Amino acid sequence: MTSTIEKVVLPPIPAKRYFTIGEVSELCGVKPHVLRYWEQEFTQLKPVKRRGNRRYYQHHEVLLIRRIRELLYEQGFTINGARNRLDSHGAASGEPEANDAPVSEGNMASVDVDQLRKALLHVLDVLGR
Repeated sequence: MTSTIEKVVLPPIPAKRYFTIGEVSELCGVKPHVLRYWEQEFTQLKPVKRRGNRRYYQHHEVLLIRRIRELLYEQGFTINGARNRLDSHGAASGEPEANDAPVSEGNMASVDVDQLRKALLHVLDVLGR
């Protein structure tokens, strides 16, 4: 049984300087408590806090949240995997590279079986000594 994950179409981001957590929640399809959790997990995400500890996100942070959402929900990365991906490739990076993509039926066929077999035989040879 295989499951397909549909890519969610998110609304366009309005041309404004700051967004409340409720607005970002709607723009990114993520609940506010998830956004607050992601602030703890992703150091790149630092909304401005104003009066009464209210969060205000800037345009680049909304884009970052959408990227995090894509990595976690659509590409199947773990929190650690998404964090590492953002750290190594930057938040605005586009398509995943073959070695960074999570393993699934769709990208399994891209593995060079002969190359893998040679590498495994080499490991067995080294371990056999």
